Amino acid sequence: MKQLLEFLGVIALAQGVMGLVHEFTDWDIGLVQRVGFLDGYEIYASAALVVLAFALFAAAESRRSG
Repeated sequence: MKQLLEFLGVIALAQGVMGLVHEFTDWDIGLVQRVGFLDGYEIYASAALVVLAFALFAAAESRRSG
């Protein structure tokens, strides 16, 4: 379970950072800008993904190994 939480945290962190990079530099990376219902809220969704990633990392640390 710990490894799954860490993996999901890495994915969420990567997508959140790529979404923020896309918004501030106009590079065409990340999946957040491709989701239709988030149109206009990409920065908030990306920031939420970064916060979610840190919450997943904290949850993974509170779990026992194995």
